[in-house]
Amino acid sequence: MSDLQTRYLERLAELYPTIAAASTEVINLEAILNLPKGTEHFLTDIHGEYEAFSHVLRNGSGAVRRKVNDVFGNTLSSQDKQTLATLIYYPREKMAQILEHARNREDWYKITLYRLIEVSKRAASKYTRSKVRKALPQEFAYVIEELITEKVDVRDKESYYNAIIQTIIRVGRAGEFIVALCELIQRLIVDHLHILGDIYDRGPGPHIIMDKLMTYHSLDIQWGNHDVLWMGAAAGQKGCIANVIRICARYGNLDILEDGYGINLLPLATFSLDTYGSDPCACFQLKGANACSPSETELNIRMHKAISIIQFKVEGQIIREHPEFCLDGRNLLHRIDLDRGTILLEGGEQEMLDRYFPTIDPADPYRLTAEENAIMERLAAAFQNCEKLQQHMRFLLAKGSLYKVYNGNLLYHGCIPLNRDGSFKEVDIYGQKYKGKSLYECLDGYVRKAFMAVDPVERARGRDICWYIWLHQDSPLFGKDKMATFERYFLADKETHREEKNPYYCMLENEDTVGRILEEFGLSPQEGHIVNGHVPVKSKNGENPMKCGGKLLVIDGGFSRAYQKETGIAGYTLIYNSYGLILAAHEPFESTEAAIEKESDIHSESTIVKRVSSRKLVGDTDVGKQLKTKIKDLEMLLEAYHTGRIVERFPVR
Repeated sequence: MSDLQTRYLERLAELYPTIAAASTEVINLEAILNLPKGTEHFLTDIHGEYEAFSHVLRNGSGAVRRKVNDVFGNTLSSQDKQTLATLIYYPREKMAQILEHARNREDWYKITLYRLIEVSKRAASKYTRSKVRKALPQEFAYVIEELITEKVDVRDKESYYNAIIQTIIRVGRAGEFIVALCELIQRLIVDHLHILGDIYDRGPGPHIIMDKLMTYHSLDIQWGNHDVLWMGAAAGQKGCIANVIRICARYGNLDILEDGYGINLLPLATFSLDTYGSDPCACFQLKGANACSPSETELNIRMHKAISIIQFKVEGQIIREHPEFCLDGRNLLHRIDLDRGTILLEGGEQEMLDRYFPTIDPADPYRLTAEENAIMERLAAAFQNCEKLQQHMRFLLAKGSLYKVYNGNLLYHGCIPLNRDGSFKEVDIYGQKYKGKSLYECLDGYVRKAFMAVDPVERARGRDICWYIWLHQDSPLFGKDKMATFERYFLADKETHREEKNPYYCMLENEDTVGRILEEFGLSPQEGHIVNGHVPVKSKNGENPMKCGGKLLVIDGGFSRAYQKETGIAGYTLIYNSYGLILAAHEPFESTEAAIEKESDIHSESTIVKRVSSRKLVGDTDVGKQLKTKIKDLEMLLEAYHTGRIVERFPVR
């Protein structure tokens, strides 16, 4: 053995100090390799819709309902199975509703406990006892383990289990025990969660979703363009801050910032009323369904216009500061003729829908007024000093990345920038050329530098790359030739609103292109899959989320209520269990109250994307590869023990 191998084995021997300890671990790991692969759950483009997200998370995109069907088959009615599933999703709320009308509480407790125990047993069957034990709620861990573990040595098993359940009911703990079992089933149904980006914007509760994700047992996140926008804002990038506030104002969600994150918007509100109080701000009406009062709506509209004008100014300054971004064509304020109310574009002179711009100086249109500058300075400090926001962003950094390769699947939010011939587009980032995988890794590194870099120059570059990722035509998270925000607000000509997509989106059915992307990230073109979101799938127009024979799956179907008129559904999700890949298409979610009261689960249609010929085991997964490596290392340690090169260490008595 080399000195390095010897040192490594000596460190390993500290964890496994005897032949018995090392041998036992090898046996345990070999057993784990032969268990069924855990279920993976894929979600994307949640866009702040926390109620629908929470429900899909609770029901595992139908996985809970399938498990209930597997356990009870035709022995329970469809209604009883739906009631049981709803109880598992919302145990406290559903139980309160049922018990209010129950004739005999004790009988209901007994029947329900037995049913939940059976579902728990089935859900736990694919895991080691050690893993299940770690998932158990501490208060009831011992009792649940007794009930879901087969007792071979107990003669009268029925009496044994009956005695435990009767005692649970007698001491008044049945309700809490039912909640514990339901939460355990939710925990065991999905082994690992993938979020493929865009947690933020449009919907009212991204901060609630982030709180939920921070308590989830196992997950990874691939950042979306809206997430990176918020990350840039949290890092203090003013273009990102202005965009974040503008989008919140546009959808009537400024309370996300004020109530959710405690960011003071009063200076912006005061400035908006003073500057645009008499302006109808007709181009800045709110989008989506919101619960704002008329007075709140009027204020939001004015704040919407105020921050939009500030955004166009700030972005103009960033574009001038970074000529290497080649975005000069997106600077439009200096093209406005304020007297005539027109703007000069490539297509000729266009009439503006809004002519009231009191804060724009024709001599220097991108200069912020003293009031606007003071507002942006205060907002930048507020975003950077908000503890909850920073905590959420640290979580995104810790659990997230721009892409991930996991169990033979390539996960990313947007696209791979391509040339028209299908080759990878070469992109210039601060004087260096990148394409394909290297572009993703470069941009990922700069996002992290926005928070972590010690060098102030690199930290500033990282901040500005967050804004670049948000709207640049070469950004893999944007994938369009321009972000036509200005045109959509101010110009009636729909042609100016058009945003041309990257050639990637024309080549999703091209087998050579999809295969080349998979190879670029080290995956087999025959066995691998690409999973991404970003662009809503318009199912009502007949668009299919499965591209290239199922090798590429676009699972953004419209969680965002604002998009559901376009898509016709409320989102796609993906399940990857030991039998294969299952795509679920979801109908719009009514409400949590309806889900509990009327048991109106999200109606989902499932499509099998791929069914494996033999059930996948842990040994076939990335975790399995790691375990096999660990087994080899332990076998090396055992050999070193047997040959005397490493000496066993027994505890001193």
